[in-house]
Amino acid sequence: MTDTTAATQAPALPDRLSIDPRSPHHIAAVFQHDIGIVFNGKERFDVEEYCVSEGWVKVPAGKTLDRKGRPLLITLKGQVEAFYK
Repeated sequence: MTDTTAATQAPALPDRLSIDPRSPHHIAAVFQHDIGIVFNGKERFDVEEYCVSEGWVKVPAGKTLDRKGRPLLITLKGQVEAFYK
């Protein structure tokens, strides 16, 4: 019963979301709740950004860093589902 009340209080999940606070697709209110991402039928825990309508996720490419010290991201295409845990 607590799961349904928590889901009703949580804001609707956007079509595109990023964990980077500098991104225009970052919505801080969504991150106050636990979010899960299912990509091609398996839950992923390393997703940095996703877009449900376009069907892609961005994940770090191993331990590789860009010149500013942030993880280098690669885009994977497939079926994306976002949900509250």
